Amino acid sequence: MINSYAGLDDVGVAIAAARAGADVVRDLYGQRLARTEKGAGDFATAADVRAEERILGIIHAARPDDGVLGEEGGQRGAAGTARQWLVDPLCGTLNYAVGNMLVAVNVALRGGAAAVADPFSGEVFFTDGVTAWVRHHGADARLVPSSATRLVDVNLDPPFPSAPGFRAVDLLAQHQFVARFRPRVVSTTLALAWVAAGKRAAYVTDGADLSGSVHFAAGIALCQAAGCVVTGIDGAPIGQTDRGLVVAADGESHQLLMSMIHS
Repeated sequence: MINSYAGLDDVGVAIAAARAGADVVRDLYGQRLARTEKGAGDFATAADVRAEERILGIIHAARPDDGVLGEEGGQRGAAGTARQWLVDPLCGTLNYAVGNMLVAVNVALRGGAAAVADPFSGEVFFTDGVTAWVRHHGADARLVPSSATRLVDVNLDPPFPSAPGFRAVDLLAQHQFVARFRPRVVSTTLALAWVAAGKRAAYVTDGADLSGSVHFAAGIALCQAAGCVVTGIDGAPIGQTDRGLVVAADGESHQLLMSMIHS
């Protein structure tokens, strides 16, 4: 059998893998799926597991020597390999389990290509590490960040490692935040792709070092390649901070958010 993935470049592998995972997620939507409890209210469904298996199958066929870190299956291959793929097969599992379509499939080569697929809109956001694009209905368009919407997604999911010094929920109570932006609360990293695409002005979340996270790596790569401002909540460049994430479409929006965070 001919390996149809072996000839793809890295961004092609990321797109193919993310789309394959999205196909599984879409096909199983609405079904009663078995759950695997992870603790602290977190769980995986059969869709998470099957989507990751499909994604890993494509990566292995295309790049058999690469390592993979998956949300469900953990490390596959050598952990210290120079090339490692980060896979979140279903970001927004709780949304998905209750019939909400706000979910994403994230695939990223550490330090390189990445793709974020929306299973229900059919959009695939992708980057080769230099430029960022969206593919929809067979056509590609360059991602252009914009703060025009004034919409800012704030991730309120626990844990809150920076509390009490910083809690994202506190932004929503600040007069200057409401005067400048319109808050949204999101529970999927699809919101990062929306910032890169100009559908959101910014995104804020607490956390540790998210640059190597299976949840965030693909979205961060998209935003950086699109030209967004990407830092931790301490203002340090991503990869040099262990304090969450602030992504803004432009410098002015980022500066405003940082001033509010540190007030």
